[in-house]
Amino acid sequence: MNGFSLRRTAAIARKEFRHLRRDRLTAGMIAGIPIVLTVLFGFAINTDVRGLKAAVVDQANTSASRALVSDARASQVIGSLVSANSPWEIERLIRRGEVSLGIYIPADFDARVAQNRRPFAQLLIDDSDPQILRTARGLENLPLQPFDQMRDGGTFAIRALFNPERRSAVFIVPGLTGVILSLTMVLFTATAIVRERERGNLELLITTPVSPLELMVGKIVPYVLIGYVQISLILLLGAWLFDLPVRGSLVDFYIASGFYIVSVLTMGLWISTAATNQFQAMQMTFVFFLPQLLLSGFMFPFDGMPRAAQWLAEVFPLTHFLRIVRGIVLKQAELTMLMADIWPLALFFAVMMTLATRRFRKSLD
Repeated sequence: MNGFSLRRTAAIARKEFRHLRRDRLTAGMIAGIPIVLTVLFGFAINTDVRGLKAAVVDQANTSASRALVSDARASQVIGSLVSANSPWEIERLIRRGEVSLGIYIPADFDARVAQNRRPFAQLLIDDSDPQILRTARGLENLPLQPFDQMRDGGTFAIRALFNPERRSAVFIVPGLTGVILSLTMVLFTATAIVRERERGNLELLITTPVSPLELMVGKIVPYVLIGYVQISLILLLGAWLFDLPVRGSLVDFYIASGFYIVSVLTMGLWISTAATNQFQAMQMTFVFFLPQLLLSGFMFPFDGMPRAAQWLAEVFPLTHFLRIVRGIVLKQAELTMLMADIWPLALFFAVMMTLATRRFRKSLD
């Protein structure tokens, strides 16, 4: 056996450089991934949450109560504000994911202020996201003139609605169903067509009457069942190991999960028609997965992101599924209350299935 040769090593290195130069997808990712992630972390990821959507019930409707709401908005913790008729309506809006917190000002607010009977009002908080709870607690001792020097109690009483014990597992485990499915489902189907091409099975498909749409649908059916197995395992482990409460209907949860599973599977199919080999398919899978993970609200608060990043996040299926799974599992929301996040999943499925079907060519080209 010959010894180590710099000449042979250099020849292999030149060959690899030529291969990278021809592989435009990999070359693009070399610069693209650092740029995208740097921009996302630098601009979009913000743990200092501001501008939360809120609802208010002002039963006092006096200048003092309106001043309290104005002071709460001036803190920048609250952004957009909608009116509600009762605390129960606030809770319903939170269950639907339309607001993150609510302000309830009782009819005897002025009397409470005059007698300094704290708390003066109540904050209802969606504590399924611990970051929202921590941020909203900044309003608990909001100064209220002329009583801001008297500290025998807080301005607001805090009512945490869905995770009063503030256990991280209650927040993390439901979201893991979406994160795990987003990675595994896309990865499985991203290699589907590529694997057929590399093994030579695509030649057999060319001679059959199978249409592109039939091939696409047939490819995802087994993985739909696998997806249901995965989410069932996650829920069972969550209930067994972490005492995860499942407050909503499991039937609603599984129906909503079906929309999510097929949407991410079709994304994998589109990748499989665009990639030329399995390595490229895996690269594209992670390029699709990382922005979802960062922008969906799983790791960082959605309301803390700039508006442009939120618009981008609305394109991703994971963003909508996290709202659905937390709404059903933690907030006992009904499926009809979550249609605003169901139809984007159906639309994503239709668009990606159409693109994958059109891109697929039943040939070796």
